[in-house]
Amino acid sequence: MTRRFLFGVALMAACTITLPAQEFKVGGKVGDFDVQDLKGAAVPFAKLKGATTVVMFISTKCPISNDYNERMTAVFNDYASKGIHFVFVNSNVNENAEEVSMHSKQAGFPFPVYKDAGNVVADRFGATVTPEAYVIDKTGTMVYHGSIDDQRNANNVTEKRLRGALDAVMAGKAVAQAETKAFGCTIKRIKKANSD
Repeated sequence: MTRRFLFGVALMAACTITLPAQEFKVGGKVGDFDVQDLKGAAVPFAKLKGATTVVMFISTKCPISNDYNERMTAVFNDYASKGIHFVFVNSNVNENAEEVSMHSKQAGFPFPVYKDAGNVVADRFGATVTPEAYVIDKTGTMVYHGSIDDQRNANNVTEKRLRGALDAVMAGKAVAQAETKAFGCTIKRIKKANSD
C-alpha cells in the first residue's frame, strides 16, 4: 500500500512537471513571442501588437469557434478601425496552414490567421479552448482573459465581454470583469515525449 501510494505521488509529481507552465496571466506582462504566417515564416508579436492588442485562439474544425466567425469579424471590423490590433492564432496540431488558409477564405475573414507551431504560444498564454480571447494594454499588461461573450447562440447573448473589455481600455478605465470562463473545443496539442 505504501509503495503504491508513493508510486502514485511520484507519478503525479512527474505529470505536474511535464505540464506546460502558463507564463502570461491577467495583471502580468506579456512578453514577445513568435507566430508563423501561413507560409511558415516567423512573425514576432512585437510587429503585430498595437497600443491595445487582442490575441485570439481559434479553430477551423471546432463548431463552437465557427459559430463565432461572424462575431469575430464584427469585433475586428468595429475595433480595428479604432486602432485596436488583433492577432488570431490557430494552435491546433491537427489543422495545417493550408486548411487554415482555406477556412479563412471560406469564412470571409478580413484578418490574417497565424499558426502556433508546437502550441508554444497557447502554452505561454495558458489557452485551452477555441475561441479564447486575451486583451493586452499599452503597457503590455494582460487586462482581460476569457470568452468573447456569454452565449454560443448569438441570439441569446446578454454579456458582450470582449467588447466591454475593449471599451473600458479605450476609455482608460479598469476592465470590470478581467477574467471570464472561456468555452469551446479543446486546443489539440502536440504529444509531449515521455521520459520513461
